[in-house]
Amino acid sequence: MPMASERRSRASPHSYFDRLSTNGGSGFQPLVLRLSKGAPFPFGVRASPHGNTVSHGPEYSAPFDRAQGRLHVRPLATADNAPDNPCCLMSDDHTYPRFSDAEYARRHAEVRQRMDRMDVHALVLFGQGRSADIGYLSNWRTTTEAWLVFPREGDATLFVQLSNHLPNARLMAIVDDVRFGGSSASGSVDSVPSVVANLRDRGLERGRVGLVGPVPYQHHGRLHDALPGVELIDFSAEMRDQRQVKSTEEIEWLRASARMGDRSVEALAAEARPGITEHALARIVEDAYLGEGGVNQIHFMVSTSMHDPSAGVPRQYMSDRVLKTGDVLLTEISANRFGYVAQILRTFTINEEPTEEYVRMHEVAVEAFHRAEAALRPGATVEDILDAAEVVRERGYTIYDDFMHGEGQLPPIVRTRQTYRGEPADFSFRENMCYVIQPNVVSEDATRGVQFGEMVRVTAEGVERLHAYPRELIVCRNA
Repeated sequence: MPMASERRSRASPHSYFDRLSTNGGSGFQPLVLRLSKGAPFPFGVRASPHGNTVSHGPEYSAPFDRAQGRLHVRPLATADNAPDNPCCLMSDDHTYPRFSDAEYARRHAEVRQRMDRMDVHALVLFGQGRSADIGYLSNWRTTTEAWLVFPREGDATLFVQLSNHLPNARLMAIVDDVRFGGSSASGSVDSVPSVVANLRDRGLERGRVGLVGPVPYQHHGRLHDALPGVELIDFSAEMRDQRQVKSTEEIEWLRASARMGDRSVEALAAEARPGITEHALARIVEDAYLGEGGVNQIHFMVSTSMHDPSAGVPRQYMSDRVLKTGDVLLTEISANRFGYVAQILRTFTINEEPTEEYVRMHEVAVEAFHRAEAALRPGATVEDILDAAEVVRERGYTIYDDFMHGEGQLPPIVRTRQTYRGEPADFSFRENMCYVIQPNVVSEDATRGVQFGEMVRVTAEGVERLHAYPRELIVCRNA
């Protein structure tokens, strides 16, 4: 097969396919390659488990070695939306996780039903840095910035920033039309004109368009001014509500994330010791899952002396503090498994048994966790969880962080009655929602505290554990 650097001739749409046919022998079978009407040459070709056709239009056939994976042909962007577009042939040794075609079809059908109910003609999704909504519909894990135009009828278009992220996006996304978002006259990132032009090309200069994600004020104003006949509405709550209930495939991805988090806790139990810094703890956590394709979502940690504590809440950034015998280590760990994030929270002591005070705080946290776990079932309300959390106040403590939150911070984000910040109207829990129960019990001045908790799935009968690590306070005995 030709190298990625080879360019296909613009003169004949057949010559590239002919080159494909020269590399074979027996075992080659014809594969139909569909080319979009009016698509410019050159074409990008990639091996992909997603499928073997793109869009609609005239058909051409090419030999294809089934043992090497499927060929997926897509017209590359023109000079209007990408700086340079050689013919990219990517072999299937570069693969990324993706759900089944049936799973994406279910998601797309369900979101379009919601669009029908709200008379929304298209969605415009905006994201920066791992946008859950864009990933949910397109399988692209947003980096610097991405926009997804998702129409009620027809195919979606994904706009990616920066230009050097485009080849990766084309390989990962299930969307066939993936383009560079574009630049402003000054050369800086600017995808808004491309999004506007795409909506106009679809005839969407009238009607209702739903916005999803934290669209910046300036971008919203430009969309409004460029499309005065379009009513822009916030569709974000609808997307969050759809993502609340997990499919069987999604739950398996969360189980994989949970296993990564469990391995991080196992690694800390085996390696946390006097003489290493908090920075070294971060390395221990990430080394446990990086080789399995996980990436860090969070590893909030803090260490302090049990005998003279000064910190009861894990910190977002590790310090150069050196661990000592008699320390307590508080951790909150989430490994991101391609956009799906479980969470585990555990407390460690360093080369010494926990003091009586820390034993008591941990017992309160475990009791609160079990009460919340018992209350969590289909039809339960936030009020039921607030009832469960009351034991923290009754035992003379409080919380600093959330008491419970959904996967990826989906609502409701529950605290206690004393620290209450609100809840969605008329909310009740449903089967296959996934929540992190995390009763982070602290003293009133937050100078001492414990971390305990993990993600669970709501089942028809109650909850199911996704994590397997023992629910205990961990004593490290490492030299």
